[in-house]
Amino acid sequence: MLTEISQSGLSTMSEIPSALGYRWPAEWEPHVATWVSWPHNRETWPGNFDVIPGCFAELVKTIARFEPVHILAGGAAVMADAAKHVGDHPNVKLYDIETNDAWCRDHGPIFLGGAQKVAAPSAIVDWEYNAWGGKYPPFDKDNEVPCRIASLEDRRRFTPGIVLEGGSIEGNGRGTVLTTESCLLNPNRNPHLTRARAESFLADYLGATNVLWLGRGELAGDDTDGHIDQLARFVNPSTVVAGWEDDRADRNHEPLLANFEQLSQMTDQDGAPFKVVRLPLPTPQFYEGHRLPACYCNFYMTNGGIIVPQFNDPGDEQAIRILQDLSPDREVVGVTSLNLVRGLGSFHCLTQQEPAC
Repeated sequence: MLTEISQSGLSTMSEIPSALGYRWPAEWEPHVATWVSWPHNRETWPGNFDVIPGCFAELVKTIARFEPVHILAGGAAVMADAAKHVGDHPNVKLYDIETNDAWCRDHGPIFLGGAQKVAAPSAIVDWEYNAWGGKYPPFDKDNEVPCRIASLEDRRRFTPGIVLEGGSIEGNGRGTVLTTESCLLNPNRNPHLTRARAESFLADYLGATNVLWLGRGELAGDDTDGHIDQLARFVNPSTVVAGWEDDRADRNHEPLLANFEQLSQMTDQDGAPFKVVRLPLPTPQFYEGHRLPACYCNFYMTNGGIIVPQFNDPGDEQAIRILQDLSPDREVVGVTSLNLVRGLGSFHCLTQQEPAC
């Protein structure tokens, strides 16, 4: 069954996931699999693409140590390249679903779990996608990805009808959702979306009861208008790691300080304050004179593991140590992201979890 927006533009109660008992599990909760989109768009990594499939294969194989990986690799050439690099891995499955680009966190579906009132398989939310405010056309194939997955995997599909990327929201699995004003309320996504209406969508489709807005979405080199997964992340229901820059002369210092102070005053869905931990950025990274959005907040949590971007920087080991101290029951693994981040994203941007609950 495919659930659609009603003619009035508003969903009926029978079409609202939260009313049906669905929820958006936290990333650290058990996964069925991780979904990724095989890289093939040379314009995303201009002058550097030839090394990208191999770098991506390293990420896929690392994830596959912990859980199955489902790869969107539509079209003969893309399928052949993916098969050459990872097709013989026993924990990898290839899907003939075409994409425009590799950023599955943003164009892929958000998987829901925990349906209590309906006997149905896990569901997905199919948000609209416009490549971060129309910055990188075409994006027609990317926008069709959730519908294609729902059809092939027999998933119930909910369609809010607004633009939202997965990297713009962060949840603790208990009802708290963290986001930024600069992205979610940006007129290049939904020109008429108010804060109150955005919170209503997050409540209806993700089960949010406590939406927290960071006021400073800036990160040098970022092209997403302030995705939260570059700035602050939950590692458990009550702990947030926040990007941090010590150097007062660096352009990232002031906005990250403001975010840290704001997070320190925020509370969870039960009114309890968060533990907020600084996660320092690596030293500034550049490619052909352009500042890159290199950060450690773009880690990805798997079943039993955390995969952390590495930049051949002195801060690499510190980032692993901080995340390991906060997640002693997980194996924290560093994987190089020096080439991937030249496409202006890293591991969290490239992945999307399918929860088991």
